[in-house]
Amino acid sequence: MLQATFFSLPVVWHNALVTLLTFVYVFSVPPLMDYLVTNHGLPRDISRKITHICAGSAIVFLPLFIDGHWSQYLNITVFAVWTILLIQKGLFAADDDQAVKTMTRTGDKRELLKGTLYFVLVAMLCGTLYYKTFEGVLAMAMLGWGDGLAPVIGTRYGKMKYRILSDKSVEGSLAFLVGSAAAGLFFVSLIVPETFDAGKILLIALIATAVEGMSPKEVDNLTIPAAVVLAAQFL
Repeated sequence: MLQATFFSLPVVWHNALVTLLTFVYVFSVPPLMDYLVTNHGLPRDISRKITHICAGSAIVFLPLFIDGHWSQYLNITVFAVWTILLIQKGLFAADDDQAVKTMTRTGDKRELLKGTLYFVLVAMLCGTLYYKTFEGVLAMAMLGWGDGLAPVIGTRYGKMKYRILSDKSVEGSLAFLVGSAAAGLFFVSLIVPETFDAGKILLIALIATAVEGMSPKEVDNLTIPAAVVLAAQFL
């Protein structure tokens, strides 16, 4: 069934308008976090992970894109722009740059060239090769929410520590499991409801939790979505 466009616009302009909405959403987060970090003492690690969760949640706009036209791939435009910005800022930004203050752990701009950059590259892959697929939606949902909540809970409330390739906590891993499972259930039912399988989503959340627990810092933005995609294809 043909989807109706906003204001009866041609499909390309409809999808361009949805893309604009994603830009407004994504680019509103760093200045808000900057304000909270600078004026209200929000810890850097919290602002970084809120930004991470909000970026992963940008897939909430996917149902608005009309499929079957090349312009559906405009959904990755905001991440393509951020790829360029992260490379520029990671190499040349000042220490008081908004992105450096809100998207790094330590204030070192070169952190933007690691985990944060990996995240936007994964988002572009999920928005093209895995556009509106079970595995693509699930990868972004679990990466955004699971990996967003785990370090916040683990750092503040983690008592039962363990180490494989980096320091983790049982509490952080449980937060990852709950966050990734809840986000997976929600976003799959919203974006690709025809593929919804609660049991499969929960099993993949368990696999992603194990992979996150074994992953080194920064690299988990690659290992988590890779594990989710592979598990979704083979289970």
